Amino acid sequence: MSKDYYKILDVDKTASQDEVKKAFRKLAHQYHPDKKGGDEAKFKEINEAYQVLSKPEKRQKYDQFGSSFEQMGGFGGGMDWGDFMHAARGQGGGASFDMGGIDLGDLFGDIFGGGRRSSGQQGGEDLHFQIDLEFKEAAFGTEKTVQVDKDVICKKCDGSGAVDNKLKTCKTCDGQGQVRRVQNSFFGQFATASVCPDCNGRGQLPEEACKECNGSGVTRDKMQLKIKIPAGIDSGETIRLIGKGGAGKYNSSAGDLYITVAVKADQNFQRDGYNVWTESKITFTQAVLGDKIKIETLDGEVTLKIPSGTESGKVFKLKGRGIKHLRSNSHGDQLVRVIVDIPRKLSREQKKILEQAKKEGL
Repeated sequence: MSKDYYKILDVDKTASQDEVKKAFRKLAHQYHPDKKGGDEAKFKEINEAYQVLSKPEKRQKYDQFGSSFEQMGGFGGGMDWGDFMHAARGQGGGASFDMGGIDLGDLFGDIFGGGRRSSGQQGGEDLHFQIDLEFKEAAFGTEKTVQVDKDVICKKCDGSGAVDNKLKTCKTCDGQGQVRRVQNSFFGQFATASVCPDCNGRGQLPEEACKECNGSGVTRDKMQLKIKIPAGIDSGETIRLIGKGGAGKYNSSAGDLYITVAVKADQNFQRDGYNVWTESKITFTQAVLGDKIKIETLDGEVTLKIPSGTESGKVFKLKGRGIKHLRSNSHGDQLVRVIVDIPRKLSREQKKILEQAKKEGL
């Protein structure tokens, strides 16, 4: 089935190149699979449309051939989705793509917290860990120490991978650090460039490999890292620490460390966004006559006034007693649901009093 690339990008057929670019940028940010609520299939479709509409010659042929366009190689022929996603994530080692003047690192840098690796040498390994937090640790923030098994810069060769730091030109890429290949498609040649597999993009190799790291410039070691957990973080949210992942070969940029938190349930508090819910039991007489009761909050006890005639299930709001917002100094609220505790056993005197109240229509 043919695809309407203009509809996919939500632009008119008369849209300018700038309008196409802005539409792609907006939708790519919305559907990027590494964002919460992203959609890889939709993102792939958006990119496919942009690959055509961002290039005047492809767009002209698409407009000309219409429904026959896809069968004639509309996406450029031979594009590897895995390579594109590597490029979109700013990771070395993948192909370089012509995106109509858009830098993929600029497009997606903010999705990953800013910062991107060089398009030359392949960076170090990204590491992913999960940290379990108590409810109040997530609410107030804390500091955790984790042990990470990762690549570190070789101390013997200082990351060069060579004895005495003596290097020679890589023959595979002739010192360029990249190897290029050209593929033919209906719309012409499609060039890709990838990091040289032998020198890792450096363009040089050790004359004599360091025996400690076998010429890679990195060794494996266990490291203790202190992780600052911000107040207000919730289960499933991830902290990115740029450059705290595995060291890159030959002194290339280090990978990133991703810490995903899992918050344990609490017997007293239930989180609802930045609000917290609690329950408090009151007696029948407190509900009828009113009273002042003590309520446990995240910050300690406070007094809550119960008005006379309070029904079971009524919710009271303690403003600002909830969880701190992750990116501001404001707080959510604490919502207290009161439950009237109806006594199951009454003394003779209590029954007498209630029977009298019943006769009086209370």
